[in-house]
Amino acid sequence: MSGGSGGKDGGSGGGPERLRGRGGLRPVAAAMTKVTGPILGKRGLGEAQILTEWPSIMGAELADQTAPEKLSFPPGERRHGTLRLRVAPGAAIAIQHREPQIIERINSFFGYPAVARLAIIQAPLKKRGPAVPPAPRPLRPDERARLDGRLAAVGDPDLRAALDRLGRAVLGNGARKR
Repeated sequence: MSGGSGGKDGGSGGGPERLRGRGGLRPVAAAMTKVTGPILGKRGLGEAQILTEWPSIMGAELADQTAPEKLSFPPGERRHGTLRLRVAPGAAIAIQHREPQIIERINSFFGYPAVARLAIIQAPLKKRGPAVPPAPRPLRPDERARLDGRLAAVGDPDLRAALDRLGRAVLGNGARKR
């Protein structure tokens, strides 16, 4: 246990390196590969980032028509692999014609020739829509009265309406009375 303010390198910078060593906030994406890597590696997706970053690698148009399934490499290699790519029905020919562009985008993302060819599988894609949160439950009469009492002092009607929506969402999504 050290009592100093410096990081591992003895510096006292306030950058992200300092936060990582002290349990500070980090973007979820920064830890995503560590968490998903072992799981996805079993599916042949050693390059787990290809799944998590697919829309940014391909762009919206291609990402909507394709989904990476498995990245396999020649024995003992981690380069020049084959990417098994699921393609929406009816788009396989167009994707096949764009294979050089797709491979170039993937390899540019990784910074080395990770993929040499695509194995196109024409099959329906799983829907990737935004997650819709469940609707909050209706408030009980005692919760409604308590919320109304807290909002009674708010003079601005727009602010009161916004706070009312927030209060209903918080109370209706399982906030418990302590």
